[in-house]
Amino acid sequence: MEEQAGPRYRRIVAELRQRIETGELAPGERVPSTREIIRQWGVAMATATKVLTELRREGLVRAVPGVGTVVEARDRTPSRPAPATRRPATARPGTSSEASAGAPSETPSAQALTLARIVTAAVTVADAEGLAAVSMRRVAAELGVATMSLYRHVADKDALLAQMMDTVFAEQPLPADPPEDWREQVELAARLLWKLFRRHPWLAPALSVTRPQMIAAALPFSEWMLTALHTRGLDLADAFTAHLMLFNYARGIAVNLETEQEAEALSGLDSEEWMDSQVPTLQEILATGRFPMLSRLAMTGYDLDLDALFDFGLQRLLDSLATLLDENPAR
Repeated sequence: MEEQAGPRYRRIVAELRQRIETGELAPGERVPSTREIIRQWGVAMATATKVLTELRREGLVRAVPGVGTVVEARDRTPSRPAPATRRPATARPGTSSEASAGAPSETPSAQALTLARIVTAAVTVADAEGLAAVSMRRVAAELGVATMSLYRHVADKDALLAQMMDTVFAEQPLPADPPEDWREQVELAARLLWKLFRRHPWLAPALSVTRPQMIAAALPFSEWMLTALHTRGLDLADAFTAHLMLFNYARGIAVNLETEQEAEALSGLDSEEWMDSQVPTLQEILATGRFPMLSRLAMTGYDLDLDALFDFGLQRLLDSLATLLDENPAR
């Protein structure tokens, strides 16, 4: 059996490698999941898992939380820059080498330190490793400066987080000319918000609904939604409730992005590999016959795609809002 499984697995790897190298599978595009490999090539789950493991080992694919395994970009750079290194101090005429070395805050890096550089470094760390990895000490290390030099520009970590959120929201401005149709307006804003959450997995958990942070760059989203719904007949309170509902829907799905990122880093398994490891336990439970619908679903397979999940729910919420707006025509 091993002699048969080995060549089969290598043939599948070679076929997928060729599709990637020829551009049939473009960078960022999903490759077949383990379940799709099982269905297309008729192999066992262990063989399908081995195929994706080998492609990852060769650097051809990578796991993206909530999406699956995608083709790696050829020119991809490391997720975060290496900490800046300080140049050795050089003695100037009339000074000793010890005096010219100075304190860390007197280095060129510290002299050029700005709030924008600090925030950019913090966002880079958070994007790569999660918000828990962000600290004043860590950001200072990334910039090659003394920790205390950061406090000249930002009061503490909470203030830094507020600046980080303001910066990333400013990355995704709403268009100057909104669509005429209310549904297109609302959908556009919701999708832009989802794109922000996808780009910065730490953002959704950092935002609060019950204790909202005053993020200036986020306020245009609220204004946009209120305008779209209030002009169609909803009073401001109901319009704001609808806005919060859509915001929290997107946020609720997006909080899975950072937790999956952390789980993958701790376990070394992406979501598909982890699910595959749970198959024996699931099969044992389903063998009792108590869950016929779940048994049928397990037979056909289900690939969890957070983008598809977000889109499905968004359309259902918009359908419900359409019914509500029909009952409250604009006056």
